[in-house]
Formats: sequence, structure tokens, C-alpha cells
Amino acid sequence: MLSSPSSSPISASEPPARPEAPDREAVIRVRGLDMRFGSRTIFDKLDLDVWRGEVLGIVGASGAGKSVLMRTIVGLNVPEAGRIEIFGQDRARLGDRALRGLDARYGVLFQDGALFSSLNVGQNVMLPLNEHRDLPLDLRCEMTRIKLMMVGLPIDAALKTPSELSGGMRKRAGLARALALDPELLFLDEPTAGLDPISAAEFDTLIGDLQRSLRLTVVMVTHDLDSLVAICDRIAVLVDHRLVTGTLDEVMANPHPWIQSYFRGPRGRAAHAAAD
Repeated sequence: MLSSPSSSPISASEPPARPEAPDREAVIRVRGLDMRFGSRTIFDKLDLDVWRGEVLGIVGASGAGKSVLMRTIVGLNVPEAGRIEIFGQDRARLGDRALRGLDARYGVLFQDGALFSSLNVGQNVMLPLNEHRDLPLDLRCEMTRIKLMMVGLPIDAALKTPSELSGGMRKRAGLARALALDPELLFLDEPTAGLDPISAAEFDTLIGDLQRSLRLTVVMVTHDLDSLVAICDRIAVLVDHRLVTGTLDEVMANPHPWIQSYFRGPRGRAAHAAAD
């Protein structure tokens, strides 16, 4: 049985707007999002739709606001203006109980796993279960073991501290925690950053396998072209404080200089060649 602490909480050129297909459900809908840090504009009337069952990759220059956008969608940042709906619910209009219910429907993997150093891996993964599920401890322990196996970690990893794990293993542990409540929606912030090419490719494969088997909707912030090509159904490029969104071919057809440099530069061509 896993030990548990006594108290544990635990302006771009954009293609013409296309009509929304009636058979697609918007799991996330962002409209008119504005945000500034001091005099610096991060988002200016930004819009975004994320469709159920897709993998959407968010990419942009360093400092453009990719991670800020993800953190704003999940409620960690408060925008100056705009509306954010998740599963048709506006976070800004929900009470505490409704917010807890909404938060339990999605999981988040932050950079490097963001594990609590004072807890072992098993306790970290169990945190959402302690917070959101009134279950016997032995059942929570069993569910934790299952999540660790799902992400490819050995069972004995549960008793290790985060500092005893490699960077790739910490990301997998963070992913297990993000999946603890069997979410419908998964947010990933730079999931392959800091990994060697082989480990990054293995993590991409893991995400793709989990997305298909669990029927997840995935929003992935990344700078990794290989990940974009390998597992993303659509790509949202953050340029000039707004998003240019479409399939890989549609985004690559956009004439914005940063988009052309990113996707048609040497690394972009190499990623396409590897995919082909």
C-alpha cells in the first residue's frame, strides 16, 4: 500500500473563417481573449475552438504566450477580457462546487512534471484522487498503480522521490497524475522539452496511444516540430497576439514570415521528411 500523508491536498494574415461543421463538438471555445502584462500585449481578441477527440498543437515563438494561453484556459490566469468555455461551461460564471466538477474533467501535465518534491511518486499521482474522489485508500492505491503502468513506469517507481527519477520518468509520472481522474481532456505543456530524440519519440507514441485508447481530446503546447507532425490533427500558431489555426498543410500555406520560417526552414523540412 502506498504511504499517504495525514493531510494531502494533494497581426497575422489569417485564412478566411470557415463555417463550423455541425457534427463537431467544441470542447473548448475561446472568444475575444485579451491579456496584457504591463504595457506588453499577449493576446488581442484571440479566438480558439478545440474539437472533441482531436490533438491540437499550439506553437509560437519563445515568449509569444503559448504556456500563458494554456494556463489561462485552465483558470490559472485571469484575462482582461474575453470568454472561455470548457465543455460548454464558462469558468467565470461557475461557483466553487461546479468548478471542482469541471476541474475533475481535465488533466494537466506541466513542464518537467511539476511533481511535489516532498511526496513520493505514488503520492503525487494519488493527489487528484484524494482531492476529488471519496474512495477507500486501497482502491486509490490500486488506481494509482494502474495509472503508473499506463504511462510505462514500473510499479517500484511509486516509492521513489521525484529527484530519483530521470527527466523522462518525471514527465511520465506527471502524465500519470494528469490521468488519475480519467479525464476527457488533457493539457500538455512542452511534454518533450529536455528529452533526447529517442525519448521524445517514445513520449509522442505514448501520447498518441493514450489519446486513441482513452478517446482523449489533447491540447499540447510545444516547440517540437516532430511532435506536431507525428501526432497533431491540427495546429494553432500564436503570432501577432492571435492564432492561425488549421491542418499542417493549411497552416503552412499561410504567408506570415514566422510561420514560413518555422515550418519551411531546415528543421521543418527534416520533420516532414522523417514523417514521410
